[in-house]
Amino acid sequence: MSQNKVILLLGTNLGNKNKNLEEAKLYINKEIGIIKKESNILENEAEGFSSNNLFFNQKIEILTDLSPFNLLKTIKKIENNMGRIYSEPLKGEIYVDRIIDIDILYYNCIILESNILTIPHKQVYSREFVKSLIFF
Repeated sequence: MSQNKVILLLGTNLGNKNKNLEEAKLYINKEIGIIKKESNILENEAEGFSSNNLFFNQKIEILTDLSPFNLLKTIKKIENNMGRIYSEPLKGEIYVDRIIDIDILYYNCIILESNILTIPHKQVYSREFVKSLIFF
């Protein structure tokens, strides 16, 4: 089976943020595929909602056999296993604080738009901090 090159964005703004990123990467290595590259970790303010908690964000490059939709399903399972709660945002806001968030930024060079998944991620170009995350 062919290996697909995927760029994921990890984000966390609750609890021990370094530990959350490490735990997410352990799950990803075990359930999705091998992590080939990691970016720096960037601390930044929340976008799309008000929060007193700063985010830690990191990009990772992985190789996976999973299809885009199976990848999304596995990501949601990992977020759930780590204790992510999907609560309603406050009125006028888009997001809420979270222990972990895993976004699919790119999947090979495909363009995909469905009601549950958009690749490249719809905010990949508008989030300034994503551009600041550099792979080592």
